[in-house]
Amino acid sequence: MRGNAMKFVAARAALAVALSTGLAAGGIMIGAAPAFAKEKEAPKATYSKEFVAAAGPFQKIMTDLQAAQSKNTPAAQLKGMLADAPAKLAAVEAAVKTGQDRFTAGNWAVVIGGVLEDNAMRSRGLRNMIDSGMVEPAKLPVFNSYLGSFAYAAKDYANAIDPLTKAVAGNVADDTVAEMLADSYAQTGKPAEGIAALKVAYDARKAAGGAIPDGWFTRAKVIAYKAKLGPQAIEWSTLEIEAQPNALNWLGAGQLVREFGSFGKEESLDLGRLFLHTGAFDNDKQFITREFIEYIQAADPRRLPGETVKIIELGLSKGALDASDVFVSDSLAQARGRIAADKASLPALERDAKAAADGKTALATGDAYLSYDNPAKAEEFYQLALTKGGAIDKDRALMRLGIAQLDQDKFDAAKASFAQVTGVRAPLAKLWAVYTADKSKP
Repeated sequence: MRGNAMKFVAARAALAVALSTGLAAGGIMIGAAPAFAKEKEAPKATYSKEFVAAAGPFQKIMTDLQAAQSKNTPAAQLKGMLADAPAKLAAVEAAVKTGQDRFTAGNWAVVIGGVLEDNAMRSRGLRNMIDSGMVEPAKLPVFNSYLGSFAYAAKDYANAIDPLTKAVAGNVADDTVAEMLADSYAQTGKPAEGIAALKVAYDARKAAGGAIPDGWFTRAKVIAYKAKLGPQAIEWSTLEIEAQPNALNWLGAGQLVREFGSFGKEESLDLGRLFLHTGAFDNDKQFITREFIEYIQAADPRRLPGETVKIIELGLSKGALDASDVFVSDSLAQARGRIAADKASLPALERDAKAAADGKTALATGDAYLSYDNPAKAEEFYQLALTKGGAIDKDRALMRLGIAQLDQDKFDAAKASFAQVTGVRAPLAKLWAVYTADKSKP
């Protein structure tokens, strides 16, 4: 009996274990797992006599199950066959003494739990296999990923964190694991730690030259937004446009920067310009109508009439603005009526800027030329404003100097200008720098 029992135990330790169900938890899908153990990979160790004695009565259950599975027996019938298996397995588990005992008992629990759709049993089995010390190190991340995923599915977020952390540290292939880890932290009241854990996974993936899953960006932004973690929300939206600089992502990134920033008209104006440059206004009109309105308000037909006309006409052409709207029609009429006089005033404004003791008039002159799409002249007067100094908004001058340089394809100069911007404008300058880097690519 002893020889037969030992032979059986060794064979069952080699059983290919598959977690063959896909489970949805918190919006995250977890696919089927690969086999955990094959005969040639079975750990070499010893069984205790107590375990051998307890495992003997369990032999017929496992043998019959394997035979039934090979005949494609219906799931309901398989479950019926295992009606008393949990109680008998508990007796086997109680007899565990050695690492090999624990590994094998765990393997059986995963198999039986899979047939019975009992994730608690599966989790117990996985924990025993991990704790046995018999799992190959290279496979531990996969084991931990499933252990963590079962805890996550059961909303046992606190106990999901440790195995999911180990899985992420082992660079497990399943992309959803890092998301589950981040969300587990968030669900336990630690959103910043969750985002930080996801950033660790991001950095590791980038270092390995791999692509970043879309879900990582979304998960991080949602957690950060809900927790009002402005810097993290902005960081992840910026990382997203670096990876995927499309119209929708540009719109979202700009809106997040504004959401968590104390923007006035001048900052909103440069955000509108960013939307114009990046194609963010190419989104569906339901997403951009408000952005056009804010751009018009920031430009102001009395101050920058030429730019106001350009933006209103663009909004009308995209169907985002309605010509019958009083605000739109009045702004357009007022701006058109002021363009000729505004342009005629530019030479005198230039003279005043050059003669002034400080850079205030030079800054206004640069703004006027930038609004008329004359970046070379704008650059000249922004440089003058910064040189003269005085009571000027230095960050505004640097930001718009960078825009003027960008519009002339002076990419390195533009990056240098954006890099000097500080204060409330700094996150917006970062977005401009990302756009500059993307545009400068061959």
